[in-house]
Amino acid sequence: MDFRPTEEQAILKDSVAGWLRRSYGFEAWRKLAAERPPFSPANWASFADMGWLGLTIPEDMGGIGQGQLERMLLAEAFGAHLVMEPYLSTAVLGAELIARAGSPAQQEALLPRIAAGDLRLAFAHAETGSRFALDAPQVRAAAAGGGHMITGRKIVVWDAGTADLLVVLAQDGGQDGAQVAAFLVDPAGPGVAMQTYATVDDRQAADIAFTNAPAERLGAGGLAAIEAAADSGVLWLCAEGIGAMAALIDQTLDYVKVRKQFGQPIGDFQVIQHRVVDLRVALEGARAITLYASALPPEDGDERRRAVSAAKVQVGRAARLIGRDAVQLHGGMGMTDQLAIGHYFKRLLVVETLLGDIAHHQARFAALPTELV
Repeated sequence: MDFRPTEEQAILKDSVAGWLRRSYGFEAWRKLAAERPPFSPANWASFADMGWLGLTIPEDMGGIGQGQLERMLLAEAFGAHLVMEPYLSTAVLGAELIARAGSPAQQEALLPRIAAGDLRLAFAHAETGSRFALDAPQVRAAAAGGGHMITGRKIVVWDAGTADLLVVLAQDGGQDGAQVAAFLVDPAGPGVAMQTYATVDDRQAADIAFTNAPAERLGAGGLAAIEAAADSGVLWLCAEGIGAMAALIDQTLDYVKVRKQFGQPIGDFQVIQHRVVDLRVALEGARAITLYASALPPEDGDERRRAVSAAKVQVGRAARLIGRDAVQLHGGMGMTDQLAIGHYFKRLLVVETLLGDIAHHQARFAALPTELV
């Protein structure tokens, strides 16, 4: 595979990086992180105007029809600047579920609104005791009139406080017996009780209780569509983590060039140089496996799933190493909120956990069948 960026990809990368440098510096991030919820309508409108929200949405649905590799470039840039807006929840998980599982009418109604910045989503999948499983939700859906009613509880629903619609995983008995499906629920509608709270990375999540909440089933798509969309979310997280790790290394390298010990910069000491090289090696290993997984289409089935899990494991391991060493090489300053270093590390810890931690993806990788050549 040739992973060298095309001319169009290079233009996308440069334009995203340029806007973020101008508009999303660390001080701007600090002000946004202090807001509740930490969300900027102006930034979101800019994302829509520049086509980022519709990056992978088909052109006939208001998007620009790009692929996973282009989205990875965007994710890296977002990770490098700790972008807090709910892109993963809306334009990756939400949009992919609608595209894969939604009916034609739902796609025509919802995807153009996502691309235009008029609709934000939150993916409600986690439950107490479920860990990272997507196939056995305890939340139940029951047919009622022309729709459904949802009952149960979801936890750690990222970006729920800014969502216009919740995408809720539930068991749908229906005529075919119990099966997993995705449902659209109005967070401000009857039967929905939400408790929001700050997360360790200065963002916001919510626990949500549903009591006969009106819901609309998302097409006829089931677990396969949900898992494919979740894997795209994992790839976004991997690429976002790569961007954050690259920023950590660059900031650490700048620091060791000016921090002096025994009359000279500590970056002149060979032991420090070796540590920085080790961080670069870990970063490029994570980038390589993420690129490979991003290049595989969902139609590759188990091959793609194995590659996605391998990327999540590699990124998680690299994140722990790079985050830890970046803090240590900054000394006590690395632990303060005044520097960006600790904030990057906290975000990386969340990235490693979301949609499956290292142990989960190791187990999934081992359980997936592989073809013997």
